[in-house]
Amino acid sequence: MDELIDERALSKLRWRCRRGLLENDLFIDRFFSKHSSHLTQKQAQGLLVLMDLSDNDLLDLFLARQQPQGDLLSEEVVEVLRQVRETR
Repeated sequence: MDELIDERALSKLRWRCRRGLLENDLFIDRFFSKHSSHLTQKQAQGLLVLMDLSDNDLLDLFLARQQPQGDLLSEEVVEVLRQVRETR
């Protein structure tokens, strides 16, 4: 089993996940509300990879208009997207 992130890492991750597009913030806030108490290192890494995307590309992934490809096609990213999408 993957190790859970600690409170300090969770706080830093929340800060890093702040977005300029309200719709993305809503998805991310719901994700943290549901999953923050059991967020693993791998899930945190997947979320950080997603945060490198532009707001519009991120929203397209959250809404399943696009599927992860290339460097985004990793177990961690796919898992986080699944979790975000189920909190819609």
